[in-house]
Amino acid sequence: MTYANLGSTDALQGIRQELVERLRARAPEIEDALFTRVRALSEPREAEDAELVAGLRAAVASVLEYGLRSIEGGEEWMEPIPETASAQARRGARYGVRLDTVLRRYAAGDRMLGEFIMEEADGFPSRALRQVMRTQGPHVDRLMAAVATEYMRELERIRRSPAQRLAERVQRMLEGEGSVEAESLDYDLDAWHIGAIVSGADAELAARALAAGLGCQALVVPRGEGIVWAWLGRRRPPQSIDADRLQAIGVPQRASIAIGEPRQGLAGWRLTHREAQAAFEVMLRGPQRLTRSSDALLLAAVLRDEGLTRSLLQTYLAPLDRQGSSGAVLRETLRAYFAAGFNAATAAAALEVDRHTVQRRLRKVEETLGRLLHTCHAELEVALSLEALEEADAMG
Repeated sequence: MTYANLGSTDALQGIRQELVERLRARAPEIEDALFTRVRALSEPREAEDAELVAGLRAAVASVLEYGLRSIEGGEEWMEPIPETASAQARRGARYGVRLDTVLRRYAAGDRMLGEFIMEEADGFPSRALRQVMRTQGPHVDRLMAAVATEYMRELERIRRSPAQRLAERVQRMLEGEGSVEAESLDYDLDAWHIGAIVSGADAELAARALAAGLGCQALVVPRGEGIVWAWLGRRRPPQSIDADRLQAIGVPQRASIAIGEPRQGLAGWRLTHREAQAAFEVMLRGPQRLTRSSDALLLAAVLRDEGLTRSLLQTYLAPLDRQGSSGAVLRETLRAYFAAGFNAATAAAALEVDRHTVQRRLRKVEETLGRLLHTCHAELEVALSLEALEEADAMG
């Protein structure tokens, strides 16, 4: 396309629209690059908090779309900032992320988006690009000002909140500080504990119902946005928790729960919470009634490294796709085989085929991957779980 009359409003608008089309064609790549850049600016406590990481990912996606629409709309364009950006600003205030860290991310993201714009600038008049970049400045300034306002409002609100003061004491203790403050918690830190993170409309009610049903003392810390941290404590090791038990003791259906393992003492109180955080990270990708850390630790560790996630999927599942329609059958067979504890007969019964069919399919997997199943079953199980989580995340 040529732009003979750059002074024409239509010509400039055509440049904006074509530029945005080029950028949208690369949106997944740009989003990943932006997320990697801004996550590198995280403070230490953020790296381990699944809610903050998930909120950051959602904010990056919506702010990127906001930025593309602002390019297309020009200097007269006005639109409220994305709610995900507001929510992440409030979340950062609650978790003690510094405001300068929040704003440095937006500045870094703006610079990186500018780099992608220049990569897609081929064929556009330099004068037009300067005008596009110049009109972006006020939009970015307005976005950052709105984010800072949300942050400060939330900070002022939580300073007046008893629940936030409790959360701050708990946070200091999780970080190894505030031992004197333990006395103010009204909770026995020498006992056995199960850490839990509960999300949903009835999160606090669910945490307290769970504690009552298990005969445990409860320490419940609201974290805002429908999430609570909880510890369930008792002098003897707490009973195990499964989805049927949640139903039996009347935990509200609208709550989802991530739990750690039973641990004892102050060190155990900290450890079971970290385990619950790992389970919560998995639960965010594929919501379900109950997610146990013992079932999710390896998956959570992989999810924290996007490069490793891609590597597992490419190494262990992409080759199955080359089998055409058989790829889905091989995946289904592998899942049944792993769920059956590596018993081909049990897997065959679940799939309603004969045992020899299952064995032939498993040999086909080995031939396709060029390795025996017993040497890579852990990697395959994780890869299949990652794929399922990605599909659930995309549908969500």
